[in-house]
Amino acid sequence: MTSKERVQTALNHKQPDQVPVDFGGSATSGVHVSTIALLRDYYGLEKKPVKVTEPYQMLGEVDNELREAIGIDTVTFEGASTIFGFRNEDWKEYKTLWGQEVLVSKHFNTTTDETGNVLIYPEGDMTVLPSGKMPKSGYFFDSINRQQPIDDANLNVEDNLEEFKPISDSDLEFLKKEALRLKGSDKFVFGSLGGTALGDIALVPAPNLKVPKGIRDVSEWYMSIMIRPDYVEEIFAKQTEIALKNLKKIHGVVGDVIDAVFVCGTDFGTQTSSFCSTDTFDAMYLPYYKKINDWIHKNTTWKTFKHSCGAVENFMPHFIEAGFDIINPVQISATGMDPQLLKDRYGDKLTFWGGGVDTQKTLPFGKPEEVRTEVLKRCEIFAKNGGFVFNSIHNIQALTPIENLIAMIDAVKEFNGNK
Repeated sequence: MTSKERVQTALNHKQPDQVPVDFGGSATSGVHVSTIALLRDYYGLEKKPVKVTEPYQMLGEVDNELREAIGIDTVTFEGASTIFGFRNEDWKEYKTLWGQEVLVSKHFNTTTDETGNVLIYPEGDMTVLPSGKMPKSGYFFDSINRQQPIDDANLNVEDNLEEFKPISDSDLEFLKKEALRLKGSDKFVFGSLGGTALGDIALVPAPNLKVPKGIRDVSEWYMSIMIRPDYVEEIFAKQTEIALKNLKKIHGVVGDVIDAVFVCGTDFGTQTSSFCSTDTFDAMYLPYYKKINDWIHKNTTWKTFKHSCGAVENFMPHFIEAGFDIINPVQISATGMDPQLLKDRYGDKLTFWGGGVDTQKTLPFGKPEEVRTEVLKRCEIFAKNGGFVFNSIHNIQALTPIENLIAMIDAVKEFNGNK
C-alpha cells in the first residue's frame, strides 16, 4: 500500500498492511522544533536550521527526509496563516531561548521583557500589545490575557466573531497553491483550514487579533457557557454559517487533494473529569458540529478530525453522533480512557489517532524498554481491524530523550515487521 492507501484503509475500519504513522500532520500531532533537530542528528540528516511551522507551540517542520527516515504516512496541507495571524513566508534566522538556531516567518517578531520572557505580536505588528508570552525557562508560547472590561448590557456577538470572516481572495490563492503542491502525493494529506473551531480555548484569547473585543478571558469564557449560553450559542450559529460558506469556496479551489480536515480542537476533558456535561455538549455544540461534518461528508471526500484531551470516554457517543470520523489525542492516562474499553466500544465508529504512548510520563521520563513495551501494547489493542493511526498522545515535547523517541519509532516498526 501507499501511505495514502494505508491511512485511508485504517479510516475505513479495515486492516491495512501495517499500522499507519503520523508525526507532524496537525497542530496536535506534531513535534517540538528542538526534538526535530535531535531526530535529524540521530538519522544523520543534513544539519540545517529547522523551520518553526507552528509558532504558538513551537512545532517544527517534518520534511521529506525525516518523514522517510521515521516512516511517516502523512503530510500537512498548510493553512493560510498561523495562530498569531501571520503567514509562514520569507524565512529568517532566529535564536531561541534554549540556544537553538531555527527559521521563522519574517512576521515572527519578538521582544524580551524585563524578566527575560519573550513576547510575540499579532500579525507581527509591534505597534500593538503582544498576544503571546514564552517564559524565559519555557519552550512554547502562552496567550496573553487582553480581556477588556465586560459590560453584559452591551455585549455584542460580532465582537467574538471578528476573526471568523469570509475567506479572502489572497487566502484562497494560497490554498490553491498548496493544493497544486500536494496534488498527486502518495502521502495522506492532512488539512488545517481554520474557521471551524467552536470555543477552542487556544483561540478564544484571539492571539491573531491586534485588539480583541468580546469575551476573551479563558476563565470568563468557561463561565459564559453557563451564565451566557444564549450569547455563546449565537456565536456558534453565526460562526458555523460563515464556516460553511468558506468551506464551499475552499473546496472549490482545493478539491479532494485533502484527505482529512482538522475541524475543532476544543477540549472537553480534564485529567479526571470534564469541563461540561454531555447534556451541555448536546445542546450547545453538537448541532453546529453536525452541520459542519454533514456538509463535509455530503460535498467532499474528506474525513473529519476532532481533538479533545482528557477524560472524554463518555463523550465518544456524542462525537460519533456529531459526525466525527477521527478522535485525537486519545489520552489513555486520563480517567476512564482504558484502551481496550475504547476499542471495544467505539473502534468500529471512530478512528483513534493517537494513544500510542503517554507523553506525560512514559515517553519523557520512562526507560527505552518501558516505551517499547507500551507502544507494542497500544498497537496490539488499537490496530486490530483498522481504525488506528499511530501517534503519541498530543505533540512530542522539548526535552524528550532521544533514546526514548527512537525506542518509540522502532517499536512501531517492530510491530509492523519492518525492524
